[in-house]
Amino acid sequence: MVEQLPKARSIEELERIAREVRKDIIRVTSAAGSGHPGGSLSSADILTALYFRLLKNDPDNPRWPGRDKFILSKGHAAPCYYSVLAEAGYFSKDELMTLRKLGSRMQGHAHTDVPGVEVSTGSLGQGLSIANGFSLASRLDGSDRRIVALLSDGENDEGQTWEAAMFASFRKLDNITVFVDRNGIQNDGFTRQILDTSPLEDKWRAFGWHVIVIDGHSMKEIVDAYTESLSIKGKPTAIIANTVKGKGVSFMENNVAFHGKAPNSEETVRALAELDGAGVGK
Repeated sequence: MVEQLPKARSIEELERIAREVRKDIIRVTSAAGSGHPGGSLSSADILTALYFRLLKNDPDNPRWPGRDKFILSKGHAAPCYYSVLAEAGYFSKDELMTLRKLGSRMQGHAHTDVPGVEVSTGSLGQGLSIANGFSLASRLDGSDRRIVALLSDGENDEGQTWEAAMFASFRKLDNITVFVDRNGIQNDGFTRQILDTSPLEDKWRAFGWHVIVIDGHSMKEIVDAYTESLSIKGKPTAIIANTVKGKGVSFMENNVAFHGKAPNSEETVRALAELDGAGVGK
């Protein structure tokens, strides 16, 4: 099989797909009565850009040897991940509605039973270490694949994240790109009140990374930043994406409650109506 990127979709098409992904996030967490809609909504633009334009991947052959590898380190954003994979054609969208149901492949955190998922995640702080392992293996194989990990900003509280960051720069793992979904909220509240890691970009630079700061809801900035990361040699790249928890649904935005609270039936109707009528990501 010839290695190739997904269809070269326009920024406008990516924005349309991200809106559909957001609607699925609302539907599936509402049906499950549980889940993590806030951090899923904040990640939707990044994951859409990756799977529909930037990553080499093949929905018809999820284990295709030529694929790039993606690690959802913030495994609780599984509703977003699954929705993107289903939209891309890895499995039927009907299966999304079994999220968190007994016997379903759609576990509450990313799980390898789901086609397209590289590694089961959810214990925060481990994703970058896994990315390092994938990167080293690719180097030994002589592969040019890219390794991409999406971290939460709360994960920057974790010592393991910084150990892995130090290792990646020391080993010059320049095929790694990390996105940090900096939405400002973690499980227990606002990150600035729990353990303020600012200035975050300076910390990543101090650990030897090439750092890019973007609006994580601008498709153009996401695409441009990732494209820039491909040209960086001798060091890994961290893309600090400033995002909004609950992006696209007014009463969920910057609302700590919706880190792990599913919308009820009334909230679901309101959220879907907003997403149908608004251009998120612009």
